[in-house]
Amino acid sequence: MAISLFDMLKIGIGPSSSHTVGPMAAAHRFVQILAHSAPLSSVRRITIDLYGSLGATGPGHGTGPAVLMGLEGHLPDSVDPPRVPARAEEIDQHRQLKLNGEVTIEFDVARDLHFRPQTTLPFHANGLRFTAYGDDHRPLEQRTLYSIGGGFVVEEEAAGGDRLVDDRSDLPCPFTTATELLAHCRRHGLSMAEVMLANEQTWRAPDDIRNGILAIWQVMQECVHNGIHAQGCLPGGLGIQRRAAALHAKLTSLEQQALIAPSLSALDWVNLYALAVNEENAGGGRMVTAPTNGAAGIVPAVLHYYWHWCPGANEDGVIRFLLTAAAIAILFKENASISGAEVGCQGEIGSACAMAAAGLAAVTGGSPQQVENAAEIGMEHHLGLTCDPVGGLVQIPCIERNAVGAVQAINAALLALRGNGDHVVSLDKVIRTMRDTGADMLDKYKETAHGGLAVNVTEC
Repeated sequence: MAISLFDMLKIGIGPSSSHTVGPMAAAHRFVQILAHSAPLSSVRRITIDLYGSLGATGPGHGTGPAVLMGLEGHLPDSVDPPRVPARAEEIDQHRQLKLNGEVTIEFDVARDLHFRPQTTLPFHANGLRFTAYGDDHRPLEQRTLYSIGGGFVVEEEAAGGDRLVDDRSDLPCPFTTATELLAHCRRHGLSMAEVMLANEQTWRAPDDIRNGILAIWQVMQECVHNGIHAQGCLPGGLGIQRRAAALHAKLTSLEQQALIAPSLSALDWVNLYALAVNEENAGGGRMVTAPTNGAAGIVPAVLHYYWHWCPGANEDGVIRFLLTAAAIAILFKENASISGAEVGCQGEIGSACAMAAAGLAAVTGGSPQQVENAAEIGMEHHLGLTCDPVGGLVQIPCIERNAVGAVQAINAALLALRGNGDHVVSLDKVIRTMRDTGADMLDKYKETAHGGLAVNVTEC
């Protein structure tokens, strides 16, 4: 399968790529399928069953409202984030849903939307089943889809085969492993970013690629800005207060700056950038999956570090950074998983750390071998990381975990840049180890809120 940067870095909304972005896209897809098989005017009822991890932590991840918005014809990259909870409340109160924005049907949330945490479908922990009924109460259409992480959605027919995107384009520099990626770099004298750019031109003109990447960067900047200026308590019942605004005020105070060792001041800002993004995510704001929402703060935080702290930073560097990060993300998607429900948080935070480390190494003079080493270091030291969200919310430990992961990504790049690219553990081996570790991990540590911090922290 051929995967684009724009598959790995999607513009969407919080709080979860697998539990919010994916389900919204899945519901939208089901409506389009339904419209081709029967007139929407013939639909009288739709039911949704959410299985496994979606059933367990879906209520805290906004899965219900996301599915309803998808059924009404909205997509994650264009829906108005503040409108989502408000419209879901209207649907619940009036018991009516506007299918694809065109046909009003009766919809009783308590009757028609089912969370089934005790049942996991065989293909993936995040399963959704949609059933549409007509006048005679017989099904008009039924589809089972899976939200497999990072906003990717596949249908049941994909079980046992490729689980990525339905694109078999012939790429000039195809790769599924880091070994193959490095071989292209050596053979053609290219950087990883240049290999990715050559592949991206299979689908888009160079100017469209540049503009698309800069649009992603713009959303990342807006997300940091919005997170810095938002205050108050995050939704969900844990009583978590936003910290980014207060931290920003401290860091911009001359008095406070004088108290911080100059060598650490940049890391204070990296923490701020990551906290701002993931507080926005927890609040359901607009963001970029990088590669997931739960880990969405790491790449923007490290990219902001490059932008504000690295001499000579410019838009060309931003593009090289994100092309490189996307190349690394593809390796995780192809050979393991970026889904916390499948392999734990190592697949989210670990993958994002590797992406950011590689991107930073690439724009600060690293060779392809040093870039691969940076990614390997970033992932190796997240092996075994569990996904144990308290209350099923993307807040504890997720928000701080992004700040820690961003700082680790910078250190991983530094370690790699101080070497010559030679290292014992290859990126391919660490990705394989992450996959195997995820397979061995108990399900209670895979985004179910049934283990770890989720059961050892008393909710407020």
